Amino acid sequence: MVADARIERAKVFYQRSVIAGENDGLTTADRELDALEAELALARGRIRHGRFLARRAEDETEEPGELAAFERALELFRALGDIRGEGESLFWIGAVHQVVRRDHATAVPILERSRDLATKVGDREIAAEALRHLGIAEHAAGRLGAAREHLTRSSEIRREAGLPAGVAANMVGLGYITAAEGRHDDALSILDEAHALALAHGAHNILLQIEEAQAHVRQIRNRV
Repeated sequence: MVADARIERAKVFYQRSVIAGENDGLTTADRELDALEAELALARGRIRHGRFLARRAEDETEEPGELAAFERALELFRALGDIRGEGESLFWIGAVHQVVRRDHATAVPILERSRDLATKVGDREIAAEALRHLGIAEHAAGRLGAAREHLTRSSEIRREAGLPAGVAANMVGLGYITAAEGRHDDALSILDEAHALALAHGAHNILLQIEEAQAHVRQIRNRV
């Protein structure tokens, strides 16, 4: 694999310093390497989160180092004044507290700050992610109207950004919310649309979630 250009530039700045006495590049090298380290920390944290999600049906043990990786990314991005990176790091920290630790109270203010920063810099993907997870928190708290509002806005952003699998994932939550409101046929219509969307875009894991939701709603409807 080709080495990151910032590593190669750091070598050049070092050589200029020790050979030619040109030291101004050392500060630039530090900042570029900090940015690289921040991106690496985010990437490593995401891989650990993915590993957790892949095995959580059998084992909900927290992946070692996941939260620490995201917190290191946040520290570095803040020091660099990188608002986009700060917003993304905050999202993942919030996701760890919500998804891994099931601690909505801790997650919500972190996710709200992530949403605000992502919106400020036009990072639609992270804004949509933060809104989705805020919707999940509202749903867990029984505030169905607020949950619907967050998930609907997240879906709007995802549609605009060309993220159909993400829209289908949000529709799972909207299906559950609609069923909780007693509108079972409407819930199944939402889930049918989500199923077609997920199938068309090869979102196999989301298909499983949709089918589970469909079975749940049908079971409830049959009891009524």
